[in-house]
Amino acid sequence: MKIFRNRTVIGVLCILLALVICFGVTPLFSRSASEKAEIVRVTADIKEGDEITAEMIQTIEVGAYNLPSGIMTEKDEVVGKYATADLKAGDYILASKLSNEPAAENAYLYNLDGTKQAISVTIKSFATGLSGKLESGDIVSVLVADYQGMGETVIPPELQYVEVISVTASSGYDANTGEQMSEEDEKELPSTVTILVRPEQSKLLARLEAEGEIHLSLVFRGDADKASEFIKAQDQVLDEIKAAEEEALQEEDATEEDGQPVINADGQETTEEEETSTDGEE
Repeated sequence: MKIFRNRTVIGVLCILLALVICFGVTPLFSRSASEKAEIVRVTADIKEGDEITAEMIQTIEVGAYNLPSGIMTEKDEVVGKYATADLKAGDYILASKLSNEPAAENAYLYNLDGTKQAISVTIKSFATGLSGKLESGDIVSVLVADYQGMGETVIPPELQYVEVISVTASSGYDANTGEQMSEEDEKELPSTVTILVRPEQSKLLARLEAEGEIHLSLVFRGDADKASEFIKAQDQVLDEIKAAEEEALQEEDATEEDGQPVINADGQETTEEEETSTDGEE
């Protein structure tokens, strides 16, 4: 076309294009670059697996241009979640680095509701811990050597069925959590077994471990519903033991009250039963 061969026309078009860029596109770009956005930033180092609290983070205003996708902008959406990677002070927090659940290695600790406790018992030899074959969710019985100084190895009725919730090596690494283990971790032998028990069981376990050697024998491994039946049976035994102890205590209190000393008319100390007998004779 002849019109585009005219240098004057081409010059005018170039000028118009430059004006459009200068007064149209550039302001839009500048406006976008100058826009601000609030984001969540780390104020203190956070380790992988830590629960994030309000004191660990803050919201700050930064340029909105070129922010990575998935960056967290609301503090409330971060507090209470768990870090899936180490975070350093000054880092922005991405959604991909957060989890609603704690790390697998300590998840069981967050499931405690106050009715039961987690207590660890030491595996003093390879054999006492089922040769390192115990897994989370196993139901085991606790055998005690020389129970109460009787020279016999028995399973206390309070510890017939307890649930294993963790098996831990001396390095602190929890095995059997579903995570991939390194070759070095696989070679580590378990050092402690953490089990889920009621308060009265934890006191007994602490005393038994201090007094003698504890062995763990596997009772059941498999379906969770079936495993819960063993725990229910154990809870029933514990309830019966507790009821019997309370009844015996009440009888003991009643006996003490019946035999309380009283002062008779002669100023001598005697029991209520003796006083009643004396009154009858008179």
